[in-house]
Amino acid sequence: MLKYLQQIWNSRDLRKKILFTFGIIVTYRILTQIIIPGVNLEALNVIFSRNQLLGMFSLLTGGSAHNFSIVLMGLSPFINASIIIQLLTVIVPKFEGLSKEGQQGQRVLNGYTRWLTLPLAFIQSYGMILLLNSQSPVTLIPNISSPLVILPIMLTITAGALLLMWMGELISEMGIGNGSSLIIFTGIIANIPTVIGQSLALSQQSSDKLIPFVIMLLVTLILTVFVILVTEAQRNVPIIYAGRGIRGRSDHSTMPIRINQAGMVPIIFAVSLITFPGIIAQFLQNAPQPWLKDASSFITTYFSSTSIAYLVAYFLLVIAFTFFYVAITFNPEQVAENIQKRGGYIPGIRPGKQTADYLGKVSNHLNLFGGLFIAFIAVLPILLQNISSTLAFGSVPTLITGAGLIIIVGVVLELIRQVNAQLVMHDYNKLY
Repeated sequence: MLKYLQQIWNSRDLRKKILFTFGIIVTYRILTQIIIPGVNLEALNVIFSRNQLLGMFSLLTGGSAHNFSIVLMGLSPFINASIIIQLLTVIVPKFEGLSKEGQQGQRVLNGYTRWLTLPLAFIQSYGMILLLNSQSPVTLIPNISSPLVILPIMLTITAGALLLMWMGELISEMGIGNGSSLIIFTGIIANIPTVIGQSLALSQQSSDKLIPFVIMLLVTLILTVFVILVTEAQRNVPIIYAGRGIRGRSDHSTMPIRINQAGMVPIIFAVSLITFPGIIAQFLQNAPQPWLKDASSFITTYFSSTSIAYLVAYFLLVIAFTFFYVAITFNPEQVAENIQKRGGYIPGIRPGKQTADYLGKVSNHLNLFGGLFIAFIAVLPILLQNISSTLAFGSVPTLITGAGLIIIVGVVLELIRQVNAQLVMHDYNKLY
């Protein structure tokens, strides 16, 4: 381990990237502690302690929502903009054409995503301010109905969301790892010590509280192992390249296809959408129209984080986004064409359309298993929390959500892969 860390430090480029990434993350954590003036933090803590849906939303904000900081919205406007743009690549021919133009087309789509983040952040900031204020038992922000009060807060939160988006892109370009995922990862990790402290404090008050905490800790460790195994699992599709081996012999190779091809993206997208109906319902609780109040009450009752409908919808959304994201990122026709151009073929499969159909079939089967697995991991901690709350020893705070667990494992494994790739490049450069 020490030798591995020494290798990382001796690589100048890798050291710079890691230090740059660390600096951005520290800056982000400082921003989450800069509270917008005039906010009643005691009332805000009561809101989040009573509302589990807002706690799910806080997963994407890295805890900044708890502090009503200048980055209150976190990366949620950017994530929502990314979802919209990716949906448009399937619906609108122009966007579909851009998605097939390689890096140039992707840069254009990224530009659209940035521009769309601006109005979404401004609109979401207004909705979130009014929602938190309506859920507060006392006045959260004085004179919130005055434009002179709410408009500067909205502009500040919008600027914070855009700043966070820019910081994430800086990490992706000049640091190491995916910037957006790292920022979300940092927020999840930052909340774990608080949850452990709360659980230990509860166990001191009542020894019965220690039992569910230990069970939750063991379950988290076991799930972490399973998530790592499934994330790293892959199916190797054999490929033969005719006449490329020694003395004109065929060269045997494999093309790995991972079980969890989509990584943590379906979880991030699903969390963004699953919290939306509940937040809208709570926003409409004080609506003047009776039918809006009835709709709000219906959604709140039958779509709470402990309801069967919520868990089923969450489960299905993860699976749906798994297939959707892989359908965008993995093109069997293009892969089959590239294999054929290089003189390769899959044993027993004709080149061209049959190869594309075979790869598509393999990918769909793996997506089904991978999507079911990460969906199960996503809902399992919620189920355990609901079960423990009905038992005699009561409930304890969840150490980490299933979504958070998959995000953490995905980010850590991706960081390890990128660090190892940089080390290989460093050693190669030393030889030449």
